[in-house]
Amino acid sequence: MYLKASGSVPLWNIPNVLTVFRVLLIPVFVIIYCLPVSWANSISCLIFTLAALTDWLDGFLARKLKQTTRLGAFLDPVADKLIVVAALILLVYGYATLWLALPALIIVIREIVISALREWMAEIGKITSVAVSYIGKIKTAAQMASIAVLLFFEPKSSDHWVLLGYGLMYLSVALTIWSMALYLKAAWPELKKT
Repeated sequence: MYLKASGSVPLWNIPNVLTVFRVLLIPVFVIIYCLPVSWANSISCLIFTLAALTDWLDGFLARKLKQTTRLGAFLDPVADKLIVVAALILLVYGYATLWLALPALIIVIREIVISALREWMAEIGKITSVAVSYIGKIKTAAQMASIAVLLFFEPKSSDHWVLLGYGLMYLSVALTIWSMALYLKAAWPELKKT
C-alpha cells in the first residue's frame, strides 16, 4: 500500500525518510561516544555532523521537491531536539563541568518552553506568529558547530579548539535566550488573554 500524506505527496518521501534516519542515528551516536576506544570522539562527531546535515537537507528537499507533509512538519523539529539533547547529555557527562552543564540546561529549558508555546499557539490557530526566526537559525548553526567541536575533542584536552567549542556554545546560549524572548514577545498578546 502506497501511503499518501496529502494530495499527491507520498508520506514516506525522501525528506521524511531522512528525518527518520536522523532519529535512528541517535542510539548509534550515543553507543559510539561511550565506547572506550580512541576513535569514539571522531566517529561520534561525524555521526552528529551527518545528522545536522540531514536536518538541513530534508528541509531543503521538502521545499524544493514540494514534498512537505504534516508528518514531516511534526517529526523534523522533534528529531532535531532529540539529537541535540542526546549530544548535550553526553557532553555534560564527558566534560563534567558546570561551564558546560549550565549552557546545556539553558538550551534544554528553552527547547521545552518553545515547543510547548508552539503547541499551544497551534491549538488556538496562531502558529504563524511563532514561526522559526532568522535568529533561531543562527542559534541552531552555532549550537550544532559547538556540539560538533566539543564532541570531536577529548574532554580533558586543553586544545584551543575546545575553547572555540565553548565560545560557540555560549554564543548559541545568548542567541537561545534572545530567540526565546522574541518567541515570547510574539505570543504575548495571546498569552495575556488567558
